[in-house]
Amino acid sequence: MTRLVAVTGATGFVGPHLVSALVRRGWRVRLLVRRWSPLPSLAGIEAELVLGDLGDAYALERLVDGADTVLHAAALIKARHADQFMAINRDGTARLSAAAGAARLLLLSSLAAREPQLSAYAASKRSAEEAVASRAGPWLAVRAPAVYGPGDRETLAYFRAVARGLAPRPAVAGARLSLIHVEDLAEALALAVERAADGSIYEIDDGREGGYGYRDMHRAAAAALGRTAWSIAVPRIVMAGVARLNQLGHRLGGPVQILTPGKVHEIFHPDWVVHDRRLAGAIGFAARYDLTDGFHDTVLWYRRREWL
Repeated sequence: MTRLVAVTGATGFVGPHLVSALVRRGWRVRLLVRRWSPLPSLAGIEAELVLGDLGDAYALERLVDGADTVLHAAALIKARHADQFMAINRDGTARLSAAAGAARLLLLSSLAAREPQLSAYAASKRSAEEAVASRAGPWLAVRAPAVYGPGDRETLAYFRAVARGLAPRPAVAGARLSLIHVEDLAEALALAVERAADGSIYEIDDGREGGYGYRDMHRAAAAALGRTAWSIAVPRIVMAGVARLNQLGHRLGGPVQILTPGKVHEIFHPDWVVHDRRLAGAIGFAARYDLTDGFHDTVLWYRRREWL
């Protein structure tokens, strides 16, 4: 019988790439979905679907029944109220961990968990790691840096700005960050399911030692778009003002925005570089995309779908 991996978050940004990587490696997949509907992002993939969410104990039991591994990729990255992060990212993870029993549980975490004091999101991701680490069954967690690539709507705003001739960056001296293309992240997670040792929290990126500066992103985005753009340093006070307006909009029932005061704290933190390289060596992972090739691939995808 082909091995079975149960997956949460399959319909998000990372999820379809992750499911494809698992299927390519011979896994059967069972996916937790919140509603019955066509899934164009998973077209051509044979998968068993379980209707429900992380608050549905019965759905979680069905999801994990007979699974060799449970890969938990679902997470809230923006919220109207800060307590929603804990409700989904911490409490949902704890429920899934309990339901998984003796099955192996792999949590897709975030580098933000290194700095839980910065934001409600970061605190919730650290709490999710703690929930997984306290379980009796086998577990591991993989912290991802900033993820970009086909299907990503959050960094689309940056590419649109560069396409208009402006490359915004936070006005923080010496800031560095690691990045990873979504297909590389998916491949690393699929390899980790098979090869990574249990009982540890790992980090993963595209292999660039020391990460990137925001001017590196500017150059790569401008090259991918085929145009010149001005690098604009945005003062913290300006970004914080926009974040407070977004927060007010949330209270008034407006659309949920990712830029909040907590996100500003994250953006102006100077070190989002991957320092732990154990995972890549252990699983034999080498990224397919560097920043230049990755941004080029992303821009092509956006243009084919007329997002840019």
